[in-house]
Amino acid sequence: MQRLYPQLIIDALSTVRYPGNGKNIVELEMVADDIRIDGNKVSFSLIFQKPTDPFMRSLVKSAEAAIHTQISPEVEVTVNTIVPQAAAPKPPLLPGVKNIIGVSSGKGGVGKSTVASNLAVALAREGYKVGLLDADIFGPSMPKMFGLEDAELYMHEVDGRQLIIPAERYGVKLLSIGFLVDKNAPVLWRGSMASNALRQLIEEADWGELDYFLIDMPPGTSDIHLTLVQTLALTGVVVVSTPQQVALADARKGIAMFTSDKVNVPVLGLVENMAWFTPEKHPDERYYIFGRDGGVELARELNIRLLAQIPLVGSICDDADGGAPIALRDTITGHAFMHLAHEVIEAVDERNNSLPATVKVDVKKK
Repeated sequence: MQRLYPQLIIDALSTVRYPGNGKNIVELEMVADDIRIDGNKVSFSLIFQKPTDPFMRSLVKSAEAAIHTQISPEVEVTVNTIVPQAAAPKPPLLPGVKNIIGVSSGKGGVGKSTVASNLAVALAREGYKVGLLDADIFGPSMPKMFGLEDAELYMHEVDGRQLIIPAERYGVKLLSIGFLVDKNAPVLWRGSMASNALRQLIEEADWGELDYFLIDMPPGTSDIHLTLVQTLALTGVVVVSTPQQVALADARKGIAMFTSDKVNVPVLGLVENMAWFTPEKHPDERYYIFGRDGGVELARELNIRLLAQIPLVGSICDDADGGAPIALRDTITGHAFMHLAHEVIEAVDERNNSLPATVKVDVKKK
């Protein structure tokens, strides 16, 4: 019998293929770096990702057979199995929150905050418990949109901790850095200061039990986004754009960021805001002043859901400035935001139903 050495063992094991994908167990890095040779005795371990791997027993036998066939039937083979210990899951940061949804845009000026505020109100109108965090540290707008610019925040004790009590209006619990700074002065903070402030609003607030926790993210891609995805387990994100090609190019970058390996957050869908202009008194007229169906085409190209097309109507601006989101009203745009809420609910349900049973959530109306 020829002299045994590790590479000879590896060459023999490279003939063993994992059923189903055609790759061999060496290529799949299933052979551990613990090959031991003692005369004609050989021992090594095979690594399996889960203890319930259906091919574990057959692969062990195939590995033994490969050594006997490729080298010699006189070799005494011992095959061990290794299943890496999974890291214990961290407890959820917001244990009473069922779904966390980011509302993002590739650039400013596309109406992201308008979409976030009206989506929150629409979900609340449907009977869900909703929270909204204004994470746009450098341009907080939610206090004005909800008519809470002069609101004062208070704290109370919960389980020995002093927690911020979110403001509440239209059935939505709301926190914003805008409550804590001078509304007439710019926020001149470095990125780390902004990230720390954001963590405080998340971790040191009494959000209670929520069906949907919406986060109005800053426009673009920044360290704030990384802070959010590293701090919270996001259910998914809603990306907002106008039909304009410049906005769509930035939306594409934002979607690429969320779907990258580094971030890896599901994109629930795209909202095409300002899809067309409709005069208040002539609801059947449409004027495509920012282009037509750009969001529709991008959603189709990237194979993501088009959640809604929101028309541009003058009352959107008036209602936002007046602190009463238009989703409260029985108008064309109000109906569009209610439709958006239904689409988001459906997208979240689809996402949750695709998860293992142990991490599914069940959202019911209050």
